[in-house]
Amino acid sequence: MVYEYMNFPDGTEVVHTQILNEGTNPTVEVNFERPTPHGFDSARCELPSYHWIERTGYSDEEIAEFLEFLKNNAHLIFRFAKTGGICA
Repeated sequence: MVYEYMNFPDGTEVVHTQILNEGTNPTVEVNFERPTPHGFDSARCELPSYHWIERTGYSDEEIAEFLEFLKNNAHLIFRFAKTGGICA
């Protein structure tokens, strides 16, 4: 399951998965996606390792900003991933 987390002013949408691997090492994947004239820019990061699984179209500076965002929001994202999203 994927849950919406927030939208940035530039159109980037942030969504996250439910808790993955709940019995062993719980993880959550967070996806950043922004529409472009020819498709989408996309970046996906796995928490809690902060490992970037995918990255297309975003600059190094934008990825650094996303990393800072994730470090400040990881605890909330994990909480919402456990409870069925921000609106649950």
